[in-house]
Amino acid sequence: MGHHVFKYTAGPWNIHTGADPFGPPVRDEVDFAEKVAKLKEIGYHGIQFHDDDVVSAEADVATTQKIAAQVKKILDEHGMIAEFVAPRLWEHPNTIDGGYTANDPAMRQYALDRSKRSIDIAHMIGTKNIVLWPAREGTYIREAKDPFTATQRCVDYINALLDYDKEIRIIGEMKPNEPMDHAYNPTSGHFIALAYKTIDPDRVGVNIESAHAILAGLDPSDEMAFALWHKKLWAVHLNDQNGLKFDEDKAFGSVNLRSAFNQVWVLDRYGYGANGEMVGFDVKALRTTTPEKRYQHLINSKRIFEHLLAVARSLDTATIESFRATRDYEGLELYIVEKLMGK
Repeated sequence: MGHHVFKYTAGPWNIHTGADPFGPPVRDEVDFAEKVAKLKEIGYHGIQFHDDDVVSAEADVATTQKIAAQVKKILDEHGMIAEFVAPRLWEHPNTIDGGYTANDPAMRQYALDRSKRSIDIAHMIGTKNIVLWPAREGTYIREAKDPFTATQRCVDYINALLDYDKEIRIIGEMKPNEPMDHAYNPTSGHFIALAYKTIDPDRVGVNIESAHAILAGLDPSDEMAFALWHKKLWAVHLNDQNGLKFDEDKAFGSVNLRSAFNQVWVLDRYGYGANGEMVGFDVKALRTTTPEKRYQHLINSKRIFEHLLAVARSLDTATIESFRATRDYEGLELYIVEKLMGK
């Protein structure tokens, strides 16, 4: 039960230029080493990576080793760790029709090869965690792929990675839509079900992103509780989401404070972080943010998390159980809301 110290991570992409599908950058790019130094300064403990955040996907083996060593040196110099590496399978021309669910076997092989290389990179920078966001593993047109076959291909792909390296953990980050119209395995529950059919279920878990759960019409804290019960919640991407539209990656707790509170409460209550799991924030600065405030969303998310953690730890268990025992849920609701209001 809770009361351990949480450690925080973010990705280099969370400090970005403000470009969106409708407009160009509005802020300059920041050097990676500067991002690491600043994240350390504002109280973060680690960095999340895509494979090409470390080194270009086109780099040869020698160049990959050299540049990965430089990245590891920067992390070490700032006392930061690498939380995970995620193969970026959704931007390359070879993955237009998806990676491991593509109809073309050559494209499926590309996805597998790039993912194996991501595992090699993960070793070079000191992590055993591989996050899979199956961004284009789905369809725009439902009949475009056979869904029964696609499910088998998901398991075959995970098995190939588990077999390639006996130390890594595969961590699925599910999302129901965007960029695809419909994604395969749209929720964490789907991925956990698949996990049990792999060759090593103990090495397959999930990364739950608040916004992705909301986009699926689900409550993030319940999704987290489900994964925690399975002992498969190995990463989180905390953020917020204003309605059922595109993935907004808003600052954690900035839209729905009560939902954010319930996420913090369940994570703390059931020991998330006690085995080294990190609190990851996948939050992006607003396009309107001025360059000198480019880290404020990360400062805000951490501060809100810690405020909500203090609220969660101030709750009186006996009071809550009394409300539950008498079925006084209106009273319980007021108790929680007033706590969030600082009363």
